[in-house]
Amino acid sequence: MRGDSEEGPCVQRLRCRRGCLPRSYTLNDSAPHIRVVVAVIEQEGRYLITQRRSTVVLAGLWEFPSGRVETGESDEAALRREVRERLGVDVDVGRSTAHRTHRYDGYAVDLVLYRTTIRPTKEPRPIGIADLRWVTPQELENYAFPPADQATTDLLFGPDRDACLSNARHAKILQVRGQRPVIH
Repeated sequence: MRGDSEEGPCVQRLRCRRGCLPRSYTLNDSAPHIRVVVAVIEQEGRYLITQRRSTVVLAGLWEFPSGRVETGESDEAALRREVRERLGVDVDVGRSTAHRTHRYDGYAVDLVLYRTTIRPTKEPRPIGIADLRWVTPQELENYAFPPADQATTDLLFGPDRDACLSNARHAKILQVRGQRPVIH
């Protein structure tokens, strides 16, 4: 395990005010990993979030547009494909802005965030998702996110949210929905 002196800025930003890391975050992990790319799409100070369909795991929760990278696929190609399938628009994928790993029971998700812009030919619409919204960073608090995605918002918008309290709040949301919380 790496010591505190070797932590990058992303790890440091995940720490809550008391210095703890969310239990979902590990620096040394041997579980199988799934690579997921995340589109951070901002227009005029608002960010695009999407709602998960009722037929999928963590149904009804909100997230940034994202999807799994398939074998042999680049991150950029996967992100363009996923956004097209879910929102019906083409995007230009910019630079990667953050990376984090979130541990679930039996596997881990490696999230890689990319600044992404929608090409001006079409407006996004819900195709492979339940709904979409353009929200300000402050309005994100009004939407329930899965634990991995909540930690992603903390990476994006800084320590104005206490990571430990935020994760506990979303674990309660999962319990209310009858799903097993990932954060202990």
